[in-house]
Amino acid sequence: MERKRQYIGPVDTSTTSPIHRPAPAFIQLETKLSIFETGIKVVDLLAPYRRGGKIGLFGGAGVGKTVLIMELINDIAKAHGGVSVFGGVGERTREGNDLYMETKESGVINEKNIAESKVALVYGQMNEPPGARTRVGLTALTMAEYFRDVNEQDVLLFIDNIFRFVQAGSEVSALSGRMPSAVGYQPTLSTEMGSLQERITSTKEGSITSIQAVYVPAPTTVLSRGLAAKRYLSSSGSFRSNVNYVTTSDRWRGTL
Repeated sequence: MERKRQYIGPVDTSTTSPIHRPAPAFIQLETKLSIFETGIKVVDLLAPYRRGGKIGLFGGAGVGKTVLIMELINDIAKAHGGVSVFGGVGERTREGNDLYMETKESGVINEKNIAESKVALVYGQMNEPPGARTRVGLTALTMAEYFRDVNEQDVLLFIDNIFRFVQAGSEVSALSGRMPSAVGYQPTLSTEMGSLQERITSTKEGSITSIQAVYVPAPTTVLSRGLAAKRYLSSSGSFRSNVNYVTTSDRWRGTL
């Protein structure tokens, strides 16, 4: 960090904000519905994002959640001149380094003139203490609120990974000696998650649109509505479901 500071120059710390703060009041909210253009055709056409909304990227490890996030950051910066904030919560150090290098090479981060950069990166990798990982998501959200409320900009907030945020909160709760809930998470999970999500919204000054990667650390069983309509119970979609240790080959796929 000190080496970076010497290379980039002094950091302006004249403006500070608490990471724990209330959500905007009802009178500040913008109720008009509009689409947030990403520049990715398949997203804008088939599954457009609502400005000020929350979007989940569900999937296991290695299916491309982080790759899609990188593409969105690049397109928003170059095609629309927008600002993005990335919060890396409990992910691999290699992924954080790759994202930094790619945004730097594409010009989204301008180290010679930081004011011209179009993305802010906040990291709390998986080797960090749980307290640090818990605060990364809140820190990234506070930065996004600054761009929205002070600069009056439309901001794209990425949280990778929101599941790791929950895990970090569970570790902090266990270290504090709190009684866990029925499934092992902290008893304050709904309050912590609710306070985070309620701050992600559109106001009359600007908007925060959040894309949150959700790591699914278990096999996936997909229930098919079409099969249920045909009275097949259980309505498990065999070829859309997956497990970590079994794959269906093309040979048996045709047979089934």
